[in-house]
Amino acid sequence: MKVVNITFKFADGSPDETHPAVEGESVLDVALNNNIKLQHNCGGVCGCSTCHVYVEAGMDDLPEISDKEEDYIDRAVDPRINSRLGCQCVVQGNEDIIVTIPEQDFLGH
Repeated sequence: MKVVNITFKFADGSPDETHPAVEGESVLDVALNNNIKLQHNCGGVCGCSTCHVYVEAGMDDLPEISDKEEDYIDRAVDPRINSRLGCQCVVQGNEDIIVTIPEQDFLGH
C-alpha cells in the first residue's frame, strides 16, 4: 500500500502539520483523523464547497477534477487555479501533497 505525506498549511497562521496518508484516503479524511478542523457540511460527498483547499504541491497525483467538483469550487470563497475540494483529493500516487486550508467560518459549530 502506497503511503505519502500530506502537509497542511493554515491561512490563519497556525503551525504546519504533516501526516501520513495511504492510497485511497482523501485530504479531508486525513485532516479529520488528525483533529485538523476542515469543514465538511455535506459529509464529504462532493455536495458543497466547505472543504475547499488550495493544493500547493502534488496536484498531478490527485484524480482529475470533475465537472461537479468544479461547479462547487466556483461557489467557494476566493477560488483559485489550484483550488480543490478536500473530499475529492484522494491519494493515488507517490508524490507528497501540500495543501493550504483557507480561513474558515465555523458558524453553528
